Parts: sequence; C-alpha cells; structure tokens
Amino acid sequence: MTKAIGFIGLGVMGFHMAGHLSKHNQIAVFNRTKKKSEIWSAKYNGKICSSPADLAKISDVIILCVGNDGDVRDIVTGYQGLLKNLKPGSIIVDHTTTSAKLAKEIYELLDSNGIFYIDAPVSGGEVGAQSGMLSIMAGGNKDAYEQIKSILEPYTKLIKYMGLSGSGQYTKMVNQICIAGLIQALAEGINFSEKVGLDTKSVLEVVSNGAAQSWQMDNRWLTMLDDNYDHGFAVDLMRKDLEIVLDEANLNNINIEITKIINEFYKDIQKAGGGKWDTSSLLKRIEN
Repeated sequence: MTKAIGFIGLGVMGFHMAGHLSKHNQIAVFNRTKKKSEIWSAKYNGKICSSPADLAKISDVIILCVGNDGDVRDIVTGYQGLLKNLKPGSIIVDHTTTSAKLAKEIYELLDSNGIFYIDAPVSGGEVGAQSGMLSIMAGGNKDAYEQIKSILEPYTKLIKYMGLSGSGQYTKMVNQICIAGLIQALAEGINFSEKVGLDTKSVLEVVSNGAAQSWQMDNRWLTMLDDNYDHGFAVDLMRKDLEIVLDEANLNNINIEITKIINEFYKDIQKAGGGKWDTSSLLKRIEN
C-alpha cells in the first residue's frame, strides 16, 4: 500500500532529498522558515504544511532532516509537534545527526504510543544529497526499517540496518571520527608536500592511485590547494558532531585521542571566523 510521506527540514541536505522523493511520491513538506518551503515548492511538487502537527495528520511516514537534538525533540514533542497528531503505526525516519541518547529517548517515547522511530543519519554531504547518492545507517525496529527502506532509495546509494535504536547514530559517530582523521592527515600531507618543494598536483596523481586514496583526497585535495573552502559540510556542524562523539567516548571510557586533538583544531578555525568553511579548512589552520 502506498504510504503518505511528510518531510521536515529543507536545508542544505533536506531540500534535495525531499526533491528526489517528490519525483516518486506525493509528499508534504514543512520548514520552520516558510520561504524555504516556497522556494522548494517552486521547483518540486508537494504540499506545504504550516506546522509539524498539520504534516503529521496527513502522513504515514515522516522524514526529519534538521539541526540537532533540541530541534528533533521540539518537532516531536513541542507545541504543534508531531506526537499528539500521529496515527498509530506511523513511522518517523530521522536523518538528523544526534546523540544516541536522544535517539533512544524518542524511540521509547514513540514506541509507548504505537509509533515507530528509526534513527537514520546519512553520509555523503550536499553533493551526495544532490546526486541521490547518500549512505544511510539505520537503527530501530527492523520491521519498520523494512517498510521504509524502499521509500528512501531515490536519494540513497547504500542503506543498511545497523541494529537496535541508537545504532544508526553510533555508526555516524564512527564515520565522523574517520573523516576528521582523514582530513587532518590530508592537510598535513599537502602542507608537507608544499614545504619540501614538490609539485603537489603531481603528488596527488601518484598517491591517489595507491593505498592512500580516499574520497576526501579525490574530492578535496585540489580545492584545498586553491584555498577554496566553500564545499560541503561546515566546520560548525562538524564541531557539533564531534562533541557528540566526545560525550559518548567519555561516557564509555573509549580512547579517541586523535579525535580530541582535531576537535581542538576545528575550535581554532571557528575562533578565526571559519565556522562556515567546510571541514577541509584544516589545511588553512596549518598554513596560518
């Protein structure tokens, strides 16, 4: 049976994700800044809702892509929120990167009301959202996951069930740990190459065809060399994500010493006014 779909959060990622969905489904959208909904509606087909509550009343599956724990909690439980207006058996799919604690809290709250919650953070950035090539890591009720898996395919290159509630968010934490370390290593490699007088573009050609190859190298080395940091995921958002990682690591006594150091490096970039630069700006910090 076709499910009615609602989408909340038309930001850098959600705008494109909802657009992909609209080509395959009838959907309703809500964004706190109404102008974004109007811009989206001028490009794609979908009903604009005036509140999460209005969207909940006409949706079987609701997809969230917002900013942080507080945003998710407010959308679900706040005034004109989803909770009191959802039909039993509804499914919320949350693409927001949040704490695992929040994911479990919302899961338990909704489960007691006969509603399913899937924590499903994404990886791939704005480029992945535009091209429909995001990776999704999902946690929660497996039967509910199976119901929504095909719905998410228009903007997905890989979607995988990772386990119980919170497992999606834990997997995203691993993703951010790895990305932070890769970018710092890439920044140090570029800086080293420049300092010893190599032709760094030639270096890229060689090492990107060996064991050092990575998505970050393929997609960010040249823009880093051009001092261009207006791509993809912003430093402010990475800092938010790394603070979540650090809190979880402290709670469980997990050693992430390199990630702690890189988090401090990103703080330096924020202090220098680079909070909106993308995460590859670690090179700019080294050079300055």
